[in-house]
Amino acid sequence: MAKEEHLPLFETKKAKGRVLFRIFAASIFAGICLIWVYRVSHIPKAGEDGRFAWIGLLGAEIWFGFYWLLTQASRWNPVYRHTFKDRLSQRYENELPGVDIFVCTADASIEPPMMVMNTVLSVMAYEYPPEKLSVYLSDDGGSEITYYALMEAAEFAKHWIPYCKKYNVEPRSPAAYFVSKHADDAVEDNHQAKDFVVIKKLYKYMENKIKNAVKLGQVSDEVRSKHKGFSQWDSYSSQRDHDTILQIVIDGRDPINATDNEGCALPTLVYLAREKRPQYHHNFKAGAMNALIRVSSNISNGKLLLNVDCDMYSNNSLAIRDTLCFLMDEEKGHEIAFVQFPQNFKNLTKNELYASLRVLNEVEAHGVDAYGGPLYVGTGCFHRRDTLCGRKFSKDSKSDMKWDNRKREELGIHELEENTKCLASCTFEENTQWGKEMGLKYGCPVEDIITGLSIHCRGWKSVYCNPAREAFLGLAPATLPHILVQHKRWSEGNFHIFLSKYSPAWYAHGKIRLGHQLGYLRYSLWASNCLATLVYSTLPSLYLLRGTSLFPQMSSPWLIPFAYVIIGKYTWSFVEFLWCDGTILGWWNEQRIWLYQRTSSYLFAFIDTILFSIGYTNSAFVITAKVADEDVSKRYEKEIMEFGASSPMLTILATLALLNLCCFAGFVLEEAISGSKGIAKAYETMSLQVLLCGVLILINLPLYQGLYLRKDKGKMPSSVAYKSMVIAVFSCVCFKLSY
Repeated sequence: MAKEEHLPLFETKKAKGRVLFRIFAASIFAGICLIWVYRVSHIPKAGEDGRFAWIGLLGAEIWFGFYWLLTQASRWNPVYRHTFKDRLSQRYENELPGVDIFVCTADASIEPPMMVMNTVLSVMAYEYPPEKLSVYLSDDGGSEITYYALMEAAEFAKHWIPYCKKYNVEPRSPAAYFVSKHADDAVEDNHQAKDFVVIKKLYKYMENKIKNAVKLGQVSDEVRSKHKGFSQWDSYSSQRDHDTILQIVIDGRDPINATDNEGCALPTLVYLAREKRPQYHHNFKAGAMNALIRVSSNISNGKLLLNVDCDMYSNNSLAIRDTLCFLMDEEKGHEIAFVQFPQNFKNLTKNELYASLRVLNEVEAHGVDAYGGPLYVGTGCFHRRDTLCGRKFSKDSKSDMKWDNRKREELGIHELEENTKCLASCTFEENTQWGKEMGLKYGCPVEDIITGLSIHCRGWKSVYCNPAREAFLGLAPATLPHILVQHKRWSEGNFHIFLSKYSPAWYAHGKIRLGHQLGYLRYSLWASNCLATLVYSTLPSLYLLRGTSLFPQMSSPWLIPFAYVIIGKYTWSFVEFLWCDGTILGWWNEQRIWLYQRTSSYLFAFIDTILFSIGYTNSAFVITAKVADEDVSKRYEKEIMEFGASSPMLTILATLALLNLCCFAGFVLEEAISGSKGIAKAYETMSLQVLLCGVLILINLPLYQGLYLRKDKGKMPSSVAYKSMVIAVFSCVCFKLSY
């Protein structure tokens, strides 16, 4: 028994094949260095055509080489974690800590209440002692419909939670579960079959009531009169002007009323809409999270905190126990501040039309984990309460995660609500360290990354947990504009961090390991990739139109490093993607979205961040839509790209695509006129440029279809088609004539 007590609660294994990869990476870097040497030693003389483009390509290749080095830091030494939940149960089942779960929603019009309730129900049904579980819904929209939906979900939970635990249901989001059962078309035994019919009928009843309220845009007077909680909306003016609305929907301290239909305890369930006033900045999601931290400390005060986005339902009922295997490990647990799970999505198409986070989740996050832990990505993350509130790491001081049996002062539910409301007021944080040294940090669109960095810089480690069954599943954007806007927000926030005093380049220097620092920089510099990508996707094609070579001739030995780096890099990328269970077409789609993000999302993020840094614009938080209409969904399922309304991003993408097409067509026409000698010369001197331009055309095929061949509502807007065509043709003609 004594020997069992010292067995670790988790193990860490290093990836196989690391030596082989390092040799390969070193050879690629040697090829990159040779490309740099070629560029520097072959710069055209002043006055020669192509000198400007040559220098531009040199700058782009230096940047690509530097950024490639950053990406290798997250592949150099990946580690994989495995937990032993049976050991956790044997040792600490009666001492498991309290867990407070935060679900954040902000706008009921683009984050449907029914979707939010499925997430709430999924986390209420964790395989964990319910008396130690508390769920908080932060509604930054202050919607009485969302509050009504939560009350209905609380009633349904009295049936849903015992059903889940009786039949060991996975997933525990009702909507996802019923879809999976419909797909499986089977329920195991007769007893469960009967219970399945009953529970599904109850779910449909709840769903219809909530959807009817959403359709009407209000809660009926009859419902309002039955529940005193609605009286808190009497002083409600707008989403940005209302008092704190706090309601303990299920009081987990009440052993009589807080029970399910089988007499077992239910988790505590709390609704919060923090106070909003027009004259006070509410700091977006970070402000909501900090309010939740304070409010929960007065109600349940769980030692472990989980935050999830409203669309990110629990897909693995044992995720809390996985987390505690890390945090309660006797040898290493005291070093770990948070446990980050991957951000996975349930609605991805077979070939991931708009790409995904597949390689980041399966490769890069494991690599960063080896240096001190993954980045905090704002959802699917378990934190120690004290570290999120600013506690510094100390080897001599260990944070106890065990259940606190000391009884707190028992207040009546109404008194507790009234005493707690002030913690979510607009003025509470004035002259405090909240948003600075306590809670999530303010002043950045990606408050999660900067908060995680500050925790790491205080000496803490984090852990990446990627179990076989995904812990959380959310909704990925189903249109191209939505995915571009989402990546603009992410890259803008990360670049904002890079230019701030919290930059990983200097703030983290000497506080975290070099590999960890490079891992942070890899994401902080996302936006900076736009310039080099724009250079490489325009200049070679334009100079192809002039017949000016910018790369080594086919007979030149300098072609070898170019060929080796291109073939080696993309072959490795392809194999890596397939190793992560991706598809061939999925990899091709990822290359397309990679190009689109860098030439639109990252470009606007780069420009906006620079303007913000010099005081011309203010940062804003854009919520990604979680719903799509029926036609959009059907096209998405068929993997037809959705372009939607006109936007500057789409104009840039269309212009670049047409620019390459015009340059290629002009070159082919000119070579056809020049005859066989001209073609032979072009093959010798222009092959790499032709290849690059051709690949850019192939990768843009869906865009060309959207511009001119499609007739559905998801096609490229006509205004974008006209503008991009005029700009592309005009640019090509002017460039050709200026020669």
